[in-house]
Amino acid sequence: MATATHEITPAEASAHPSAESIVVRFAGDSGDGMQLTGGQFTLSTALAGNDLSTFPDFPAEIRAPLGTLFGVSAFQINFGSTSIETAGDALDVLVAMNPAALKTNVEALKLGRLIIADSGEFTERNLAKAKYDANPLEDGSLAKWQLLAFDISQLTLDAVKPFGLGNKEALRCKNMWTLGLALWMFDRDRQPLIDWLKAKFAKNPTLAEANIAAINAGHAYGETAEISGPLKQHSVPAAPAEPGLYRTVTGAEAVSMGLVAGAQLAGLPMFFGGYPITPASAILHHLSRLKEFGVTTFQAEDEIAAVASAIGASYAGQLGVTSSSGPGIALKGEAIGLAIMTELPLVVVNSQRGGPSTGLPTKTEQSDLYQAVYGRNGDAPMPVIAARSPADAFEVAIEACRIATQYMTPVMLLTDGYIANAAEPWKVPDVSTYEPFPVQFLEEAPAEGFKPYARDAKLARPWVKPGTPGLLHRIGGIEKAQGTGNIDYSPGNHQAMTDTRRDKVAGIKVPDQAVELGEDSGKLVVVGWGSTFGPIHQAVRRARRKGLDVSHIHIRHIWPMPQNLGSLLKRFDHVLVPEMNTGQLKTVLRDQFLVDAKPLNKVSGQPFRIAEIEAAIDAMLAGGEGGEVAADRTELPSIKAVNP
Repeated sequence: MATATHEITPAEASAHPSAESIVVRFAGDSGDGMQLTGGQFTLSTALAGNDLSTFPDFPAEIRAPLGTLFGVSAFQINFGSTSIETAGDALDVLVAMNPAALKTNVEALKLGRLIIADSGEFTERNLAKAKYDANPLEDGSLAKWQLLAFDISQLTLDAVKPFGLGNKEALRCKNMWTLGLALWMFDRDRQPLIDWLKAKFAKNPTLAEANIAAINAGHAYGETAEISGPLKQHSVPAAPAEPGLYRTVTGAEAVSMGLVAGAQLAGLPMFFGGYPITPASAILHHLSRLKEFGVTTFQAEDEIAAVASAIGASYAGQLGVTSSSGPGIALKGEAIGLAIMTELPLVVVNSQRGGPSTGLPTKTEQSDLYQAVYGRNGDAPMPVIAARSPADAFEVAIEACRIATQYMTPVMLLTDGYIANAAEPWKVPDVSTYEPFPVQFLEEAPAEGFKPYARDAKLARPWVKPGTPGLLHRIGGIEKAQGTGNIDYSPGNHQAMTDTRRDKVAGIKVPDQAVELGEDSGKLVVVGWGSTFGPIHQAVRRARRKGLDVSHIHIRHIWPMPQNLGSLLKRFDHVLVPEMNTGQLKTVLRDQFLVDAKPLNKVSGQPFRIAEIEAAIDAMLAGGEGGEVAADRTELPSIKAVNP
């Protein structure tokens, strides 16, 4: 007997709207304010209750020549009424402020989706700079997309004309005009941004009013323009969320707050010694505004001075912290070895970027894992942990502080350019629920006599503030005698001290490895670390919906690894490791557990797309193997076999 089908009525559809997400990218010249536009659109999106993830992407040049392809700055946001874990694969809307922005970004746009272009910038000179032979707005080359082109530059000039700004200054408001149009398109409230502009330009109210006028004009254009076709208003419902206080947070902000929370839980003041380097500089900026929490920040003259000052602070009884990116971590290497030899707590934050050397300063990569685990002279083991997302960086920073102070060791905390700059909603935690780990300084000599390198059950030596009566001791980088800490070059002592430092780190208690998604055994497990979490998780979820036998494991504690990880991996027939490097975690897993892990590598400076990992899963389960993902291809690359 046939069953009757029930069509959803409009009332039912509005009461239970289908989950959806939209990916928008703002792109323009590096002087067009795209990062500011994207940041404020993110704020309005968060206030609307959508879940979101962002991806700021900007050039390395301080000021690239106007209109050039390598000077394009972009800001991508994926927002919706469902759980958002990546900044999105392909775009639904591209806002292109000039020809170069269009050329470098248009292939990421889904077929049939919307381009909004500032036709006023498509001059012969700008077209030539972008290597266009003809104007793409007029020659039909964009026919596979919806195109909406109008003179945003002139519309902005008209909007701010009453405020008497010069032409150059007036055109700087066009990002606000564009933002106003975007606010209308997605039914966003303008008032929070108007309030923000008034506060930002409190000392220059004319400039504030001009930018407000630009926002209002862009919003009114969408509201009143008689345009049929692509320009429509679209309201995205709020995403489900647990009750609580939420805010958007970048990885740099979360790391900074996590470090402060960790120092508070340890009962210590914090000293941060840093040197400006992209993308780590934001941590110094954020911490410098948190002095009321017992934080001292010091901008050193170079990377070596920065880490040395932090070690000095730890020796004096504070929690020493330093941060950098790969090139700076290399410079800090000898001093990190000093912290290992002296066994002092130190947190080293590495916001990874493309390398080697100066490499890709503003692009993301995961290529410092070897450096973190192995990259110091001598046998110099140190714990390494990695954040998976901007919000997760808060928890990881606290964990780094706990390990450093409880085990008297430096700790490497890995983030990357994507995590540092990207933003997502964060439920502000109740800090009272965190278990404190207060530091106990040695303040009196034990009855059996003071030994600076005596060990507790965790093999940690005592922490003594300099000047404590009766506890004078020698410290430095030369090998220490067991117990006394005196200089001792003898072969047997060096062997014993090397083994002890190794055993201390190897014995750090870390949680057992959990399976993020799927079963704890099966045909295939996708293993990741760091910022690959979002695309891996979504790819595995899609594959499981297709009935594929695949699971997801994501490693936070890179060194030492969870004790159950080896046995867990061996329950799967195949292990695939997507990384934004040439296979570093894959090599560590093979080394530690003798598992035949296969790599999926990408070093284009861009995060993985969900579809890339999904294609690799399909290929492996169909009998292929992991391989390299070619960078910046519009078509999905084939998965190529690689040598073990």
